[in-house]
Amino acid sequence: MTGCRLEATAPLALAVLSAMLNLNCSVVDRNSAGSEPSSPGIAMTLLPSNNSPLIYFRILFQVGSIDDPAGKEGLTFLTTAMLAHAGTRNLTYAQVLEALYPMAARIDYQADKEVVVVFGQCHRDQLGRFYPILRDSVLAPRFDPKDFSRLRDEAVNHLANGLRGNDDENLAKWTLQLSLYQDHPYGTVDAGTVQGLKAITLEDIRQHYKTHFTRDTLDLGVAGGYSPDLVERLERDFSQALPSGKVEHLALPPPRSLHGIEVVAVKKPCIATAVSAGFPTQVTRRDDDWYALLVANSYLGEHRTFTGVLMNELRGKRGLNYGDYSYIENFIQDGESTFPVPNIPRRQQYFSIWLRPIPHRNALFGLKAALYHLDRLVREGIPEDGFQQTRSFLMTYSKLWAQSLDQSLGYLQDSKFYGIHDYLAEVQKRLPMLTREDVNEAIRKHLQSKSLVVALITEDPELALQTLRSGKPTPIHYDGSGTPRRILEEDQIIERLPVNLSIGGSRIVTPDELFER
Repeated sequence: MTGCRLEATAPLALAVLSAMLNLNCSVVDRNSAGSEPSSPGIAMTLLPSNNSPLIYFRILFQVGSIDDPAGKEGLTFLTTAMLAHAGTRNLTYAQVLEALYPMAARIDYQADKEVVVVFGQCHRDQLGRFYPILRDSVLAPRFDPKDFSRLRDEAVNHLANGLRGNDDENLAKWTLQLSLYQDHPYGTVDAGTVQGLKAITLEDIRQHYKTHFTRDTLDLGVAGGYSPDLVERLERDFSQALPSGKVEHLALPPPRSLHGIEVVAVKKPCIATAVSAGFPTQVTRRDDDWYALLVANSYLGEHRTFTGVLMNELRGKRGLNYGDYSYIENFIQDGESTFPVPNIPRRQQYFSIWLRPIPHRNALFGLKAALYHLDRLVREGIPEDGFQQTRSFLMTYSKLWAQSLDQSLGYLQDSKFYGIHDYLAEVQKRLPMLTREDVNEAIRKHLQSKSLVVALITEDPELALQTLRSGKPTPIHYDGSGTPRRILEEDQIIERLPVNLSIGGSRIVTPDELFER
């Protein structure tokens, strides 16, 4: 551990502002508190703050890509896009954008495996003009054929040209996920597949909206400086307009078992090798061991900080690449921050390591170095000083995860998904109670380094697989001299690290084979 200097300091300033806006803030769960007897009732998550001039909406439906019918993968994603980015019954999408601009307001969306959410944000002075547009986007969508074609084309282009051609790091991440979840409801990109999207019709969108975007799948979240009248209006409008109807969510099978190191190498022209590696886990935020794993993971590879072993060893001491991180759940960075977006909860999670692109000649050394430090954590556990420093860091750092009322609202909705009253409060409660042995016991139970999927995006996958099969050393190549002797000695151990390669499970694919069906 070399301290806890962050790569970006802007979040600290934002945290101060967020704290100022959150004064006198209270949390109310209207659904658990009850509703009017005559009302059909909808789930609501409320986060009022009299000091906030902004009002945030998170209109969440518990429906996701797992609900897409076979052959029409992307239906939930595209339906959600049609709500947020395709106008209302009375306004074209161009007219919606024209109306939102002078209000400095926004409507957007996010779709994942288990939930989708339509966001709204406006200044409270603009609520009278903004709310009818947001309401009608969700309750009276336009479903215009031209918007449907536009959004479907954008989604296909994202898969066929964006992920495959221009985004090697996310290509590696999705190659990992699709390999981990073969023949599983999680086994597609959230946006679908190329052929699945092309097979979807506008009538499919209409029917999916009617059957899956219902009162029973809704959690209507609102935060900020709103009045009680808005809550009553929201409950009335949404309970009257949306049909009832529960969605029978798939019972998730266990992910497939892994045996050895399965390398999925994607062959494409690139100037460096992108690496993602991981394995499924049984632990989510609802489990007691989760909080111990938070400490273990932060010690190993906290996202975009210099607190983690991986970042210090691979980048700090060896200059291999820009960053090296680990995760105990699916992680999507929120904008330019160092924190995750809320509202991507899952019933099943996976552990992963993300190595940002490494020059080809050092890529296999970088992979072995990551496996070496993961294996060392599993074998030796977290040291006492590392435990104390990491737990102390997380006690403060976790207070920055939600830097706005909007993010806090999302975390509260996710807490419901996992059956927790308030996840962020639970982190503050659990961390001080943890011992080093609690963390090491969780490491022994849930982490391992012998059976993983490794996704490589590289220009010469044949050479990479041949080298790993042969067991030959994979030395690091430094651009200059002066590397300390202790590091050079450890390098010799890492370059000779045996990799239990799964011959049958390892393979070479081309980008065109991915995300097609």
